[in-house]
Amino acid sequence: MPATVFATSLPDADADVGSLAGRQLRLGMEHYGSGRTEEAIAAFQLGLAAVANESPGSISVETISELHARLGNASLLLGDLESAGENYKAALRLAPHLTDCWCNFGNVLLKAGNPQDAISLYLQALKLNSRHWPARTNMVQALMATKQYIVAKALLLELIDERPQDGQIRHQLGKVHFELNELDPAIESFQAAIALDPSDADSINWIGGIKQTMGDIEGAQAAYAEAARINPLIRRPAAKSPPDFRLLALYAPFGGNTPTECLFKDAVHDTDTLALFASREYDAELFSQNIQLVVNLISDADQTEALLPLAADLVDRLGKPTVNDPRKIQRTTRDAVACLLRGIPGCRIPKALRHKAGADSSPAALRAAFPFSSPVLARPVGTHGGDDFEKVEDPAALADFLSQRPDHDHYLIEYIDYRSGDGHFRKYRFIFVDDQILPYHLCIGSDWKLHHVNTDMANQPWMQQEEEAFLNNPAAVFSPAHYQALQTIRERIGLEYFGIDCGLDVSGNLVVFEVNASMLVHDRNEGFLYKTPAVHRIRLAFEAMLRKFAAVDVSSSPASG
Repeated sequence: MPATVFATSLPDADADVGSLAGRQLRLGMEHYGSGRTEEAIAAFQLGLAAVANESPGSISVETISELHARLGNASLLLGDLESAGENYKAALRLAPHLTDCWCNFGNVLLKAGNPQDAISLYLQALKLNSRHWPARTNMVQALMATKQYIVAKALLLELIDERPQDGQIRHQLGKVHFELNELDPAIESFQAAIALDPSDADSINWIGGIKQTMGDIEGAQAAYAEAARINPLIRRPAAKSPPDFRLLALYAPFGGNTPTECLFKDAVHDTDTLALFASREYDAELFSQNIQLVVNLISDADQTEALLPLAADLVDRLGKPTVNDPRKIQRTTRDAVACLLRGIPGCRIPKALRHKAGADSSPAALRAAFPFSSPVLARPVGTHGGDDFEKVEDPAALADFLSQRPDHDHYLIEYIDYRSGDGHFRKYRFIFVDDQILPYHLCIGSDWKLHHVNTDMANQPWMQQEEEAFLNNPAAVFSPAHYQALQTIRERIGLEYFGIDCGLDVSGNLVVFEVNASMLVHDRNEGFLYKTPAVHRIRLAFEAMLRKFAAVDVSSSPASG
């Protein structure tokens, strides 16, 4: 979260001390300093209203600019980015020398998802004061958001030279090293942060994640366990104060989880994340304190098969409203989904069989188990994406594929040709949020195995135009009958948040590829900016769902709407 500069000294505006504007400025500062943010906002607004009723020039520029700047600070604290931005702009028009104001205005743009424009404002602050610490540390976050990792790294090294005992700067450097795929230096930076603060569980978790990426499972397990020993909960404060509510998120360190980087970004709620380990016991009374709901992020029913019963038991004992009950997640393996969705009109569900490790994998046995009336898609259980995922035409080829990982269960899935009439393949993704079915993306390519990053869509305007049209009006592609099928899928799966990848065959049937709660939603849409509104709709729907479960009035927050 970017650091906001909150000045506490009174402005040099003695001439206005007796005016209503001056009195309201001081009253607002007293309220603000005592944590009464809404009362402070009211006082600053009354001060500005008083200025409007005075003759021009009777109230000093210093007082007026301070009223705007401090109203901007209070609005930012409550998460009202629009009001904060307008007031910072008004203050800077009157007093462009306000270094803190440039920095805080940059924070507004960074929070609003405009990191490149935020950088420009941080640079304005640094022109006035090249040593301004918050502008420089916040600049690091903006540089990382724009993937300018080399520049961020250089700035962090400069900051470390100035404050070698600042563990948070070393933590940030670890993140930058990770983004640059400098894994060993990343671990060293996180270790340096831990040396400065042995209770830094966040840095220890990062080390666990990096070691897991490097294949050092034993080292990763040790790091995760140590982080959980120090602090079982990873706490993330809301982007506004006070938060609208607090939730507990359940997470599997070594399993598939619902990606939340985008969904929890600039959240209006405090988030306590609890990493679950099968070997531990959890005090439900301790973890249920001060939370309004539980969000179960453990989403891969194959990777977390042993952990989901523990999560289900904890959810029962917590006794809070829960998004994505672990017992419902248990029913989302590929073979279970194939059975669960069978018989939906106008919907083609590929047959799916789980081939156990050690089972007879001879061509004859495979032919008997899975009749080859069409090609078969094969992949190891618990995998996603395009790795180790192949289309095989006959039992001999399948036997050869299975022999590459004989110690692993595999899914054998019926291949359904979903090529469109123009020869291209189209894969659509919808996200189900509570009772809404929202489009997320469309992949178009010449191969059956489609992933957005592996298509030629970045170079084909017509593909981008088709995806944009789908996102803006999916009902032009999916008929009422298709939506009825999707609605039936939502009811049978029973989760509050999950995704579906699907296509349409040449006869117009809905073809289901995958249904689970592990699907990625992100806002890194460089080159595809038309996707941003669709992502925003999903985020708004997700926040509204959380509010409903937490029983929070949506009108109570200035960030709503």
